[in-house]
Amino acid sequence: MPFIETADGVAIHYEDEGEGRPLVFVHGWAMSARVWRFQKELDASRRLIAMDLRGHGQSGAPTDGYAMVDFAGDLVSLFTTLDLTDAVLVGWSMGAQVVLQAFSLLRSRLAGLVLVSGTPKFSAAGDYPFGLPLVDVKGMGLRLRRDYQKTMGDFFRGMFADGEPDREQYQRIVHEIVMGGRSPGAEAARRSLQTLADADLRPQLGLVDRPVLLVHGSRDAICLPAASQYMAERLPMARLRIIEGSGHAPFMVRPAEFNDILLDFLRSVYGRD
Repeated sequence: MPFIETADGVAIHYEDEGEGRPLVFVHGWAMSARVWRFQKELDASRRLIAMDLRGHGQSGAPTDGYAMVDFAGDLVSLFTTLDLTDAVLVGWSMGAQVVLQAFSLLRSRLAGLVLVSGTPKFSAAGDYPFGLPLVDVKGMGLRLRRDYQKTMGDFFRGMFADGEPDREQYQRIVHEIVMGGRSPGAEAARRSLQTLADADLRPQLGLVDRPVLLVHGSRDAICLPAASQYMAERLPMARLRIIEGSGHAPFMVRPAEFNDILLDFLRSVYGRD
């Protein structure tokens, strides 16, 4: 079980399989690297690396240090320790924000980005109506304090649109992702949620001078599809793919479709190899 140690002494767990150009995955809030289990088939042609953010999965949980710059710093440490270059970086939900935060520090090592169900700003504001109302985000923080397990369960179920996943897919998700994963501790979850509520990555968008693929489910109720449209209009080299009928986790419930979209993007970045 491989780990790296960050400058502030946090042990960061990662998975590393396959060979070829690196495809590095960053999960979302309260989840772990296991969310990318249905992308493992891609290791026939790529080196797949998936990390657990601090306080999540198998990674260490510091008493302090859950700011977006801390999460991004862990990603930079991973790239530096493994000496990753010519990589495509894939971030889902909060992971998309981590990717945007880290971009300027990793720019020379990156060939492209993939932002899945992302938003540059999770909370809505007067000049940004594409986030969730701040009162809803604060309410979730209060519910985490009152009943952590129920709140986490409600959040997980809220990732999926009505009618998804089907019974077979749900059993796969539970068996391969949920059962083998580890939820963050209550304090790590609350601190990370506060970071998510406060972060505003909009100023980073115009600085991203690499090809970017944006993937979003049309029925995502956690990060609104309009957020990806907003980013597509401001990222200099972006393309947007909407997966009709899907919610917040299209790579889980529609893995074959998602993987084809991802492979098509990789071919556009690297050529037909």
